[in-house]
Amino acid sequence: MNVETIRRRKDGKLLTVSLVAAPVSVDGDRSEIYGIYRDITGRKQAEERLRRSEAYLAEGQRLSHTGSWARCVSTGELYWSRESFRIFGLNPEGPSPTSETFLRRVHPEDQGMVRDTFENSTVRRSDFEIDYRITMDEGTVRHIHALGHPVINASGEVSEFVGTHMDVTEQVESQAALKRAMEQIKQLRDQLYQENIALREEIDETSMFQEIVGKSDALRRVLAQVETVAATDSTVLIYGETGTGKELIARAIHDLSERRARAFVKLNCAAIPTGLLESELFGHEKGAFTGAVAQRIGRFELANQGTVFLDEIGEIPLELQPKLLRVLQEREFERLGSSRTLRTNARLIAATNSDLSAMVENGKFRSDLFYRLDVFPIHLPPLRERKEDIPLLVRHFVQHFARRLKRNVDSIPPATMTALREYHWPGNIRELQNVIERAVIVSTGSVLNVATADLKPRNPLNGREKNGELQIADLRNARRAIDESERQQILGVLEQTHWTVAGPNGAASRLGIKRSTLQYRMRRLGIPSKRESF
Repeated sequence: MNVETIRRRKDGKLLTVSLVAAPVSVDGDRSEIYGIYRDITGRKQAEERLRRSEAYLAEGQRLSHTGSWARCVSTGELYWSRESFRIFGLNPEGPSPTSETFLRRVHPEDQGMVRDTFENSTVRRSDFEIDYRITMDEGTVRHIHALGHPVINASGEVSEFVGTHMDVTEQVESQAALKRAMEQIKQLRDQLYQENIALREEIDETSMFQEIVGKSDALRRVLAQVETVAATDSTVLIYGETGTGKELIARAIHDLSERRARAFVKLNCAAIPTGLLESELFGHEKGAFTGAVAQRIGRFELANQGTVFLDEIGEIPLELQPKLLRVLQEREFERLGSSRTLRTNARLIAATNSDLSAMVENGKFRSDLFYRLDVFPIHLPPLRERKEDIPLLVRHFVQHFARRLKRNVDSIPPATMTALREYHWPGNIRELQNVIERAVIVSTGSVLNVATADLKPRNPLNGREKNGELQIADLRNARRAIDESERQQILGVLEQTHWTVAGPNGAASRLGIKRSTLQYRMRRLGIPSKRESF
């Protein structure tokens, strides 16, 4: 008799014991049973730990799709873990696998490579790492990544290999899908690039000056100058009254130049406080002055290999002009708070509505900087000198604002067009644009409704104008006219939006400007933040 049972000791502790008993003959005719108890508690605990360890290992292999294996070199006999059977699609309760069983599963194109790897590793007694494919019963192909390690016997020969094989089908398929997606993206990118080139060529062929409207002789002369100077890197100085479109001409020069793929960086020198203008132009280092909490890149540095457009160049203070001259001559500058010299290859296009030569005579502008800027001057004619362009501009602005404001305005009465054509336009194209935008806003039908009573024709040579320049009174009147037009335009949109400034349906969105910009203009024009009686 050989049994295992549980016994309790005197101290209450339970023991697992093995009982071996057998009958023994005594005095010939009498027999007794002799037994031996053996404490096997330690062995049972070790067996339980081993069983649990094997269960954890099997679960870990299942979760990681990794099976373990061993192969006897002399007999070719294989040992596979249960996960190895699952990976290869075989029954773990079936016959033990052999090398032939394994090779039949390997994809025919990979069998030679797998066999050579085992043989070479056996000869070299070295580890191996290999990727191959297997074919399942239903015909599907799976990808395997295998590792092998040789076990050396006492005579120095390889007795067996032990290792792992992992099912990496999902990873391989994901990598293949990613590669296909990247190839598709590349094809789409190349296609988009070619379409973009074709579109740019089509646009260029249609019109080189698509943002500039007009066909008058005065405008044609300006555009001819633009085409001439665009191909060079020369500095350009654009003269013109306020609202004549100096920025559009500057951008046209940039777009027609070899720098068109680079940045077009603009700055209105009159809109920046004098103390901050140097930082805007050349940048500053952190801590260069109070409030400089971080490094700032200046406009000339941003526009390297591109174009810098400085509007109202006459507003640059005298003390800053030598530094601007140095950038033009030496292409060098330093950020505020830094001693390191930086270089830039930015092209400068400047604009002004002032007489810089008169400012030089009065000591308000450096003569050397003026001559460096005045390399290729372009004079933009005021709108009153190109009246034949007014009908084209009116139709252009009506279409633009009707589309943006979702209005169906497509008819302009002849009397309205005559009034617009005969008006003096002290604010030039900008004033015309504001007037048309307001007219589109207040027009309730398809006919453009312009308050022609405010557009009284006047003689430009009424004793207050000399040598083609408006006197101060005319400039003030122009400023007031522009401000009043803008004020009425903003008030009209505010009424439509019930004085809602921000949001997708607010006044700022309808006007096509930022909320902060609209609030600034409202403060400047004396418009309250909410509806009041005024």
